[in-house]
Parts: sequence; structure tokens; C-alpha cells
Amino acid sequence: MGDTAMWQGFGGKVLLPGGKGYDAARQVWNAMVDRRPRLIVQCTSVEDVVLAVRNARALDLEIGVKCGGHSVLGLSLPEDGITIDLTPMAAVRVDPERKRAWIQGGALLGALDTATQEHGLATTAGNVSHTGVGGLTLGGGMGWLARQYGLSCDNVISCQVVTAAGDVITASRDEHPDLFWGLRGGGGNFGVVTEFEFQLHDIGTRTLSVELDFPVDGAAGVVAAWRDLSATAPRQATFAATVAGGVVSLGFVWIGDPEAGRTYARDLESLGTPIAERIVELSYVELQTREDTVEGHLIRRYWKGHYFRELSDAAIEALLLHDPEVGASLQAYGGAIAEVADDDTAFSQRDVAFEYVAATRWTDPDEDEQRIRRARESAARLEPFASGMYVNVISDEGLAGVSRAYSPAKLTRLSAVKRTYDPDNVFHLNHNISPTPEPAGG
Repeated sequence: MGDTAMWQGFGGKVLLPGGKGYDAARQVWNAMVDRRPRLIVQCTSVEDVVLAVRNARALDLEIGVKCGGHSVLGLSLPEDGITIDLTPMAAVRVDPERKRAWIQGGALLGALDTATQEHGLATTAGNVSHTGVGGLTLGGGMGWLARQYGLSCDNVISCQVVTAAGDVITASRDEHPDLFWGLRGGGGNFGVVTEFEFQLHDIGTRTLSVELDFPVDGAAGVVAAWRDLSATAPRQATFAATVAGGVVSLGFVWIGDPEAGRTYARDLESLGTPIAERIVELSYVELQTREDTVEGHLIRRYWKGHYFRELSDAAIEALLLHDPEVGASLQAYGGAIAEVADDDTAFSQRDVAFEYVAATRWTDPDEDEQRIRRARESAARLEPFASGMYVNVISDEGLAGVSRAYSPAKLTRLSAVKRTYDPDNVFHLNHNISPTPEPAGG
């Protein structure tokens, strides 16, 4: 722990191996991760985060930053390092008149949605409420509102950041604009974000979920027709599909008046007669929490992901050959996502049509090798058709995954931002972007 005097003035808790609360604090979403940091420091203020960063550097400890703990690699838990645990910093403040929200860096999506929905407002957030706002947003942030209002990162107005030097700065279009650019899609490479300011939108509180099930065998034409409908869908509709257990589920999520969604759902009658259908009205908060149990903690996990600029007939055939024990999902992009200029944020590949994820989950450690192999094989069938990948879905690809997530030009620009704000690569437990090398004679 170092000299206890180092932690004088720290307002949170410093947890040590074997101490009360330590094991609970080191649990993350993926049960495969079982690392033991030397320290877990639970921060309650920006000042706590500053002290934690400075002390970690003085002790020469690797830094992991924890919010929701949803990284499939468990990057928030460095073995014999320090975890800066932001979860006590979970406040959300909403100004309904200005349609703004200020969210501390440890808040979960559920807290954001609950606070904003009291006023019929929301901003784009992911689909599982116990995901951290910070990790989701810094990587881009896809959700059911993205086709109407852009990604989570597109709705960020400003960020309060603790840098690798232990300084507290604000990043926005007017202050540190280079850092603001990098934070919106560049992941956790540039500092610890202790507060986000978001733009909110009037969305009401009602949604509609439409799912039609078809047997995988002979479903290629059905999936192609669903794909074609997605290309012209209104922005209230985000088309989504899953393939698992011999069944392909096709449909969309509608944010807005459910009756308008039901009217639009008639277009899906052209797909044919399903073996089952689910057309369900949900509140927005119910929609945002319906996957929480399936995506709960204490389960072993592995995934692979791709982006597709188009979902060709050949790609559909490969998709339908998916291992039935490995879930495959597709979610449509387009709309407001594609209208943001590519250079506006670090997030890349705004011309994507669909995001694909092959995911598997299990509980028996003896199944680790076969489960991972089968997910890799399933994703490999789709790789020839892929145009890249989403940074928040990178798993064990390392630098190859980072290179698939960003264009060479953006990687060069991100490296320059990294060198300005973290030249020693202190924050490297992420999908890492190395600092630009020192210029010759510099």
C-alpha cells in the first residue's frame, strides 16, 4: 500500500487483499476474470481520483479504472496493480428545461435512464442497465436511440477529466478540443472521466419491441427481405436479429408511439409466416432493463465482433451456418449515426449498415477452451464480409483489433492526442493507442 500518509485526505475506501469488501469490489461482469489488484481505491470525489492517480504513479502501479466492469477482458482489474473504482461516484443531475444531464464517471446506464425518464427525456445509451456510462460512451455508445439522435459520444457536450499528470481539466469543443475529439470514441486512453455532460432529447416513455421467429433452415431469403426493409426503415425503428439454437429472430425496436410502431410492423408481413411472434409494448426503462438478467454477472463470457457496410447474400448464408450454441446478433446503424461527419469524433466507420457480435456464455471452467474456439470459428465465417469492428467489442485481438476499429489517419491523430495527455502511456489497460514517438530532434 505504500506509506499510509500517501492516502491522508482520501475520502473513499482503500481496500486490500483479504480485507472487508475487497473480494466483492473485484468482481466484474466476466466471471473468467479472477485477478487480484494490490489496491482497490473506491473514490468519492474528483479529489480522490487525483490522489489515486498520483499515488499509483508514485508506487509504479498499473492503473485500471472501474465503473460497470463490463470489459470482457476485465481490464479494470490489474494483477498486483491499482483499481481506481469510480462506482461510489454515481450521481446524475438533470436540467429538464435545458435538456442537459450531468453524470458522474461511476454511474450506470440504469441511473441515467431512470433520472432522465422522470421528465420524458433520454440520451443514447446501451441496452443493459448495469453497463457503465463511462466505458460505453468513451468507445462510442450504440443504443436504441442512436438512429434518431446519434451515438452516446455524439451527445456529449463536455467531460471533466483527471489526466495522467493528476490535473483536472474540462474537455469540450471550446476547451481542449483535441482531447474532446479523442474522448468521443477513443476509449479510456486519455484519462479518467469523472463527469459527463449530455444533451437530452424528448422521447416520451413508450416503446415497442417486434420479434418474429423463423427456422434457420431455409431462412436466407427471409433474412435478405428483413435486411432490405431495414435499409428504408424510419429512424424510430432499429432493426435487430439474433441467430441461436436453430432459430433466427428478426424484427425491430421502435422508440415512440407504439401504435405507429404497430402500423409499421405490418411491413414485416412480407417476411412470411413465423413460427412465433412477440409484439410487446414496453416503457423505455423496461426496454433498457429487459436484458439485464441474461447479461448478468457471475457468468463466463467470450465474444467476437464485426462491422458490415453491407450484409450481402453470401454473408447471410455464412451467418445462418452459425454454431447453434453461440449466439449471433445483428443491430442496424444508419440514420443520425451516419450524418455526423467522420472527422468530428474519434469514432470511426459511420457508414456501417450492421454491427455483428458472436457471443457465448457458460459457467463451467472446464468448457472454456471449447466455448472460445466455437465463438472464434463462428465469427471467422463472417470475417471475409466485414469492414472493421466496434472498439467496445474488441476482446483479445489486441493491436489487430484496434487497427480494425480505426482508420490509419485516425490512429495517427489519436496517437498525437495520447502523447499530449498521456505521453508515458499510464492509461494502457484499455484497447490501447500508443503515444506518437518523440520526433527526431524533439
